[in-house]
Amino acid sequence: MRAGIALGSNLGDRLGFLREARRRLLALHEGPAPFLCSKIYEADPVDCPDGSASFLNAAIELSTSLPPIELLARLQAIESDLGRPRERAFHSPRPIDLDLLYCDAIAFSTASLTLPHPRIAERQFVLKPLADIAPERVLPGAGESVDKLCRLLEKMSPRSQIRVFSGEFGISPDHP
Repeated sequence: MRAGIALGSNLGDRLGFLREARRRLLALHEGPAPFLCSKIYEADPVDCPDGSASFLNAAIELSTSLPPIELLARLQAIESDLGRPRERAFHSPRPIDLDLLYCDAIAFSTASLTLPHPRIAERQFVLKPLADIAPERVLPGAGESVDKLCRLLEKMSPRSQIRVFSGEFGISPDHP
């Protein structure tokens, strides 16, 4: 199964946290299909407390045999290991944020997980990195490709503050 994961950080060594999360996500990758990484983007915080630092954001697509709920548990363990407290104020600054965006064409909702992520189409800081690695992907219920959703959102929010921070993630899993 192919799973899309959004990465974000706006506290501490943001780039360092993204790199470490990427390294740990690579360890979850299985099989011969490529481990895909977007460029790294910087975006103004959305729905965060006043004075919150900007986010670094990226997206990764990996292959896994883990069921979605187990993959979510692994993502939460990585967040915890990297210093994100389980109990925190809503949208508070955080060293790392890992969101499971999709698992193939699976669509479902439980108390702990909704797939695809319910706010993908509203978030330029998620769509832009995702369009780097999966532009043609059509998410369940979306009706349009990720690339088209991204372009539509750019037209609706032309002053969206998202910019390329670094191409360092590249596409190769061999990048340190």
